[in-house]
Amino acid sequence: MIDHSGELLKSGSDRSFDTRRLALLLEVVEHGSITAAAESMMYTPSAVSQQLRKLEQEVGQPLLNRRSRGVVPTEAGQVLAGHARKIFRQMQAAQSDLDQIAGLKRGSLSVGTFPTLAGSFLPAVITVFKKRYPAIGLSVRSARFDELLADLESGATGLCLLWDYPWNPFDDDGVRVTEVFRESTVILVSKGHALADRDSVSMEELRDESWIVRADAHPVVEVLQRSATDAGFEPTIGFLANDYQEAQAMVSVGMGVAMVPRTAVALQHPDVRVLGLGPGAPLRRVLLAQRQDKVYAPAEVAFHSTLLEVARERAGEYL
Repeated sequence: MIDHSGELLKSGSDRSFDTRRLALLLEVVEHGSITAAAESMMYTPSAVSQQLRKLEQEVGQPLLNRRSRGVVPTEAGQVLAGHARKIFRQMQAAQSDLDQIAGLKRGSLSVGTFPTLAGSFLPAVITVFKKRYPAIGLSVRSARFDELLADLESGATGLCLLWDYPWNPFDDDGVRVTEVFRESTVILVSKGHALADRDSVSMEELRDESWIVRADAHPVVEVLQRSATDAGFEPTIGFLANDYQEAQAMVSVGMGVAMVPRTAVALQHPDVRVLGLGPGAPLRRVLLAQRQDKVYAPAEVAFHSTLLEVARERAGEYL
């Protein structure tokens, strides 16, 4: 290991080696000449010889055999040079990793997300990330919850965005999650609806409405069911939509009202009005998920940092 004085310590003894002398030994062994090593390291040959003699004193045995046409390492010199080579490679690797974090000059990153976030918040993150790290190849896949988790666990994506609700919080020992932001649930009505001029509405006022919901047991159906049950009624389903744009289109022509997360109306239909549900609105957490058991690549660290930074700047926008 390296102590705070810059010396390499030999574990299990009081003997220490100066890393600069180890570097000189390695140069001499690789060049086969003190003169060539001195030129490479920008020292004088006499200075190199002096430092190597001190290293031999530290080791307690000869490291080099001097010959008329250069030098060759002793067995001890070969062993120590081999260790030095590994040490300096590790130090170079550490510096390279730090350089990547600081400058991110290369690499690639795959990110998983879900449709409402891909159509609202995520593009702002990608814009900032690509401006800062143009050399990083970024790919994004939008998928269902179970597919996002499968991709993360298999390594197909380095990180992904997920969501949960208070009654069913996400919990997986193999996945580390960070809350990005919380968003409220809102009600969509047509501009000609009797409630269209209101800023907010209660669920009790919507008991007689026909509801437009997402098909295929979409999570928002459970949100509606729970909210309606708490308000004392069973919702009447009038239309099953394949996506939120289709849901907005049906709302706009008076086919019913809809309950959606706020990010679903980032692109709002001109004939649709968005009403809040007040303090009791169901909240959805948006989560950044990464595997617990892996070392995060510099590109992942950078994306994580950028995403949370953009989320802080937009704090409260989705509530």
